[in-house]
Amino acid sequence: MSNVFPRQITAPPLRAVASNGCYIIDENGKRYFDGSGGAAVSCLGHGDHDVIKAIQDQSSKMAFAHTGFFSSDPAEELAELLVQHAPGELDRVYFVSGGSEAVEAALKLARQFHIENGEPERRHMIARKQSYHGNTLGALAAGGNKWRRNQFEPILIDVSHIAPCYEYVDKTKQENSFEYGQRVAQELEDEILRLGSDTVMAFIVEPVVGATMGAVPAVPGYFKRVREICNKYGVLLILDEVMCGMGRTGHLFASEVDDISPDILCIAKGLGAGYQPIGAMLCSKNIYDTIGNGSGFFQHGHTYIGHPVACAAGLAVLRAILDRNLLKSVKHRSDQLFDALKIQLGAHPNIGDIRGRGLFIGLELVKDRTTKKPFDPSLKVAANIKRKAFEAGLICYPMGGTRDGKWGDHILLAPPFIINESQITELVEKVTISLLCCLLYTSPSPRDS
Repeated sequence: MSNVFPRQITAPPLRAVASNGCYIIDENGKRYFDGSGGAAVSCLGHGDHDVIKAIQDQSSKMAFAHTGFFSSDPAEELAELLVQHAPGELDRVYFVSGGSEAVEAALKLARQFHIENGEPERRHMIARKQSYHGNTLGALAAGGNKWRRNQFEPILIDVSHIAPCYEYVDKTKQENSFEYGQRVAQELEDEILRLGSDTVMAFIVEPVVGATMGAVPAVPGYFKRVREICNKYGVLLILDEVMCGMGRTGHLFASEVDDISPDILCIAKGLGAGYQPIGAMLCSKNIYDTIGNGSGFFQHGHTYIGHPVACAAGLAVLRAILDRNLLKSVKHRSDQLFDALKIQLGAHPNIGDIRGRGLFIGLELVKDRTTKKPFDPSLKVAANIKRKAFEAGLICYPMGGTRDGKWGDHILLAPPFIINESQITELVEKVTISLLCCLLYTSPSPRDS
């Protein structure tokens, strides 16, 4: 009997006992290809010697020093390297232990900035429907996925949610991609004006929506317009790159593709690559200086922020991404994986869309390709595919509720950056087997159509 509180109480997990490269081995010796990097975490794969050595070396020197008293060399070096490569005027780095913490810190910083900037009336926050920003109460309130929010709704702060940039579902036949992006971006300005232009503190958004929509990037021009609107009304732009950042899209920061810079940026997952729990919030010089010249104190903190061992791991991961030219590799393997998926599944009657950036790819599942109608949620298509994939020795990230928190299914793929060509073949084959096992029984028969 286990005393561990698992995620799925009715289905306790197997024990993982070892891992190497792109594979995890369970207690029975079965190998699983890590096709989603856990949750887009294990970007370097498992057993990276440089990262392990960095953790060991720092642990032997100093495992912990509370940031109320000390900084540390790994924290200073990692912050410097992040700022060197960060977009725009991001100038300071606040280390945390994960993505939800990074978002929570970002929201509180946005509020405190406006207070110390002489605008205490700025209290409203805007996010997008079908977004995911974390599981702490502030981050959960920012998220726009109804299923994740429902039971906690009474204790969440009020956040406005506008339309996502979801071209596959929402673009009309009368508009091109650019026109569509401008239309949905306009919802931000409309909501700012509805709330009162001097009362909105921030807009938080994922450059590529991950867990809750399945690797959905914005159309060209969308984020340019969003940045213009935020500038016009003094609203802070917070980019949540917790899942899509740190090289996952083929760029160190996902927002590089859109050629914009945020006021605050959140990263995690790939920053630690699974070797240590670490995340970070980056902010602009203006925000930092405003608080520095005001109270001089950010009213926020956790015990393990800036943990020296976690920062040492993050520094080793970031150096590996940069020094091993892994961003170029991500783009190359991305082309191979997209091509393989389209050849194998591009004409599948239940694959409506294959999308994403870099090694961050989503497959949207539909009952009907022509109408784009999703499967009935009662069929639990995503859950069944996850189970079948696991049986086939594949870890992937299927999710239900793609469209609105209830309807829609997708599979998210986010393999390690070290994936090779033969492993791409293995990944696609196992995805295909899993789909065929499940969709064979859920697709409409000729009699039903």
